[in-house]
Amino acid sequence: MTKIKICGLTQQEDIESVNRWRPDYIGFVFGASRRQVTAEQATLLKAGLDNQIKAVGVFVNEPLNSIIKLCQNGVIDIVQLHGDENEAYIRILKAQIDCPVIKAVRVQGSEQILRAEELSCDLLLLDACQKEQYGGSGKTFDYALIPILQKQFFLAGGLEISNIAQVIRKCNPYGVDISSGVETDGLKDEGKIRQIIQTVRSLE
Repeated sequence: MTKIKICGLTQQEDIESVNRWRPDYIGFVFGASRRQVTAEQATLLKAGLDNQIKAVGVFVNEPLNSIIKLCQNGVIDIVQLHGDENEAYIRILKAQIDCPVIKAVRVQGSEQILRAEELSCDLLLLDACQKEQYGGSGKTFDYALIPILQKQFFLAGGLEISNIAQVIRKCNPYGVDISSGVETDGLKDEGKIRQIIQTVRSLE
């Protein structure tokens, strides 16, 4: 069954929506973004989240201590690294936390993805590459660039109700990561969250 991650939650209404429609994961963005939340905001939001839904913290070149503290305090269950973090960074982080680590790849080629697979992260996340942007572009990429991988991977970038079924059938990802595809006027839209979750679940 394809896992579903709804990323970029910022307000209590978002938590209420996902609690009703139950994706597998949600994402709190701590990197610079219009969806960025503080540790304090994320703590309050996580307190209201159904404990069956895992909270992913999305970071861009974050000081290690900040991530470790959020993990130790139970604010996030999984770490997603969306910047230029290297193997040394990942190893130090994994030695300090029990949370799984996802490494995002801004896809430019197959060899790049294969190199990322050699990192000691637990999963990959394949996203579109936009110049001077670490993610959240709302753009798709050429799925033909995805090589055969041993590591499980999330797909992100430009996923919405109109293409989600086709993309899952084509790429067979472990999970899909949706943000702008479930928004209206920059805010999470419960109707779109419901629709995309029901569509993905119906594929099984």
